[in-house]
Parts: sequence; C-alpha cells; structure tokens
Amino acid sequence: MSEPNRKTITVGVTGASGAILAQKMLALLEADSRVARIHLVITETGQRILSEELGIAAAPANPFLARLLGRVPSKLELLPNKDVGASIASGSYPIDAMAVIPCSVGTLAKIALGASDDLVTRSADVMLKEGRKLVLCVRDTPFSRIHLENMLRAQQAGAVIMPAIPAFYHAPKTIDDLATQYVCRVLAQMELPQSEMFRWTGSAAAKEAKA
Repeated sequence: MSEPNRKTITVGVTGASGAILAQKMLALLEADSRVARIHLVITETGQRILSEELGIAAAPANPFLARLLGRVPSKLELLPNKDVGASIASGSYPIDAMAVIPCSVGTLAKIALGASDDLVTRSADVMLKEGRKLVLCVRDTPFSRIHLENMLRAQQAGAVIMPAIPAFYHAPKTIDDLATQYVCRVLAQMELPQSEMFRWTGSAAAKEAKA
C-alpha cells in the first residue's frame, strides 16, 4: 500500500511463550523483497520473553534488532509500545497486514473487547476497524471458555486465529523446522507465501493406491 506492489507490515510481540516464532517471522519479512517496511512493537512482557527464551535483553534499538535478526535490519522499525500516537495507531496510515506473534491470552482479550490501551492493541484494533488482515498467533494451553469465547469474538470481528500449534506432516527434524513451517503458514495468511513452506500434496500411500 505504501509502495507499489510492496507491503507494509506490523508485528506485535507479547508476553506469551514462543519468542522463536517472532524471531523467525521478522527474519523472513526482512529478507522478503515484497516487503517495504516492518513496524515492530514489543510489550514489556514480550521483552521479558525475548530475554528469557532467546537471551536477548532490551537495549538501544539498533543493537537489539541486530541481535534479534543476526544482522543489522534494513527495513525494520522498533516502536515503543506506550506510543499510542505512533503512525500505526491511525487508520489513515496504510498497513497491509499485522501479526501478533506470539499473542498472549491477555492481549487476545483486549483485542476481542476493543480495549486498546497500548500500541499493540490499538494497532490491532485499527486493523479490525479498517477491514485489514490481522493474524493472532495465540499461545497458551489448555484454553478456558473465556479464551475460546474471546477467540470467537475476535474472529467474528475479522481476525484470523492461528494458535501456535506445530505441524508434523513435513517430518521436521529440528525446532527451527517446526517454527519455520508455522510462521510460513502465518505469512501465507498475510498474502506473503514463502518458498520455505512445505505444501502437502497427498500421502505416498494414497498416490500409490490411485495409480
């Protein structure tokens, strides 16, 4: 939307386990030539998860982002979660898609209820009100009735609910394999399909039987 045929994406990271998923998504977006800009917002608890799960503590923006991605980013902008006056907090600012990854059930609840009290929830609220693609990568288990009702409410408002559930049909060998396949599925929902994604074409047994 901001550049011809190139997308502007928002990524929110909240305080749910699964920091590797956020790291993988940012790396794939940074390397994707179809993406012009990436706006990253991390909640206070999200920063804690990055520190505890990836060993990446909050620091000045450039060193932090370089550690997160393994290189100095070229199109990634880190926005303060308290800055509700940031560009992405307004519907007049063109964002093509947003993912909250991982999405805590607390953040899910705020989005489902329209209670936007920080930049992550406000920017998600904007995506819904403007009819833009919002993917919520909910990470918790088991789900209570409250969680399930909030997922339904958010889905009815236009969000895509993609719990962080790994797939195994692609015969993953490493945790990175699991994270990559899941994140690729999320990006496909955001109209950014990745060549790394495994695509099921039918089981060998079924093909043999058909032959």
